[in-house]
Amino acid sequence: MALKFTLLVLPLLAHIVNGQGPATFDIGKYGGKPNANIDQALSSAWKEACAATTPSTVVVPKGTFLLNQLTLAGPCKAPIELQVQGTIRAPSDYTLLPDKNAEWITINYVDHLTISGGGVFDGQGKEAWAKNDCGKNPKCVKLPLNLSFNFITNSIVRDVTSQDSKNFHVNVIGCKNVTFQQFTVSAPADSINTDGIHVAKSEGISVLDTVIKTGDDCISIGDGMKELHIERVSCGPGHGISVGSLGKGATEEDVAGIYVKNCTFTDTQNGIRVKTWPSAPAKLQITDLHYEDIIMNNVENPIIIDQEYCPWNQCKLDSPSLIKISKMTVKNIKGTAANPVAVSLVCSKAAPCENVEVGDVDLAYSGNQGPISTKCSNVKPTFVGKQNPPICANAAQSS
Repeated sequence: MALKFTLLVLPLLAHIVNGQGPATFDIGKYGGKPNANIDQALSSAWKEACAATTPSTVVVPKGTFLLNQLTLAGPCKAPIELQVQGTIRAPSDYTLLPDKNAEWITINYVDHLTISGGGVFDGQGKEAWAKNDCGKNPKCVKLPLNLSFNFITNSIVRDVTSQDSKNFHVNVIGCKNVTFQQFTVSAPADSINTDGIHVAKSEGISVLDTVIKTGDDCISIGDGMKELHIERVSCGPGHGISVGSLGKGATEEDVAGIYVKNCTFTDTQNGIRVKTWPSAPAKLQITDLHYEDIIMNNVENPIIIDQEYCPWNQCKLDSPSLIKISKMTVKNIKGTAANPVAVSLVCSKAAPCENVEVGDVDLAYSGNQGPISTKCSNVKPTFVGKQNPPICANAAQSS
């Protein structure tokens, strides 16, 4: 982690040591005014900063600014920072966006990007959530997400908030060596499909010291993800930290190296979850999943592998998932479950889970629907330390 931080800040430090500070490009100098549209001002400031041969900072000062839709693109000639001190606000009516197939703010092909400043990206999603029928309608209207990062490298997003996105808050695709630190996601529990941070087809992503409150997965992990480190994250409300759902696409890529440590889940639908579709073509591997030192506060499903994931009856269960889960460790998980089935490890008949180790689980049931229990199929875990409740007591019968 120390080497990664050095790689992020070294180019900027070298410039400062030589007696120069980053050049500043304030959107006010490009016509950006509070309570007015800043599409053109922010675009112009970014273009000049990106063309600079020394480190530069684009500043959105304190105040509230309106932004319809924008793509900020590299490559830039030197490290660049987007410092958002105020609030950038999206239109509440998503039909007003110029490009219905694009996201609200998209950033592409930038090396050594910093986003900071303590400000807010406000997606104003309430109106869109009310019209979201994507759970039942496969031809539903595509809603824009707040922040889309594509092919970003050696970068950090820190001390900013994504608020009330119409769709996912953050999407990370094709990125390498990117850190989210002291990042905040804020949306109500009933906001539909508002995953906090979605990562896929990327490598070396870290989410640290972050608070995520949303209506869907706090962090969702798609195919092709390698080396994801999640530490000191507070999740809730939300649907937990989920690998998947995976399996629907025949060309989906393996997932490997997911590390979740020192995290807290409060009043979430799930804690740590892996979900794959049955009756689906993908045969990828999900391997090296490590969960350690986790606190569960009134979590419906604290620990869950679901290889029969089939929401809204969108599939058939007659053909098991072809995805293999292996090398998974679950250690030191404590707290309370809101569901009597505190641990559910439902693996695939076609590709049973392998090398699953469970150690020191201590969960109490906070409800009154019966005794606490666990459910296991097609998995034979090894155990270390104490297990409360006893896990996979029926594994011999259901494997």
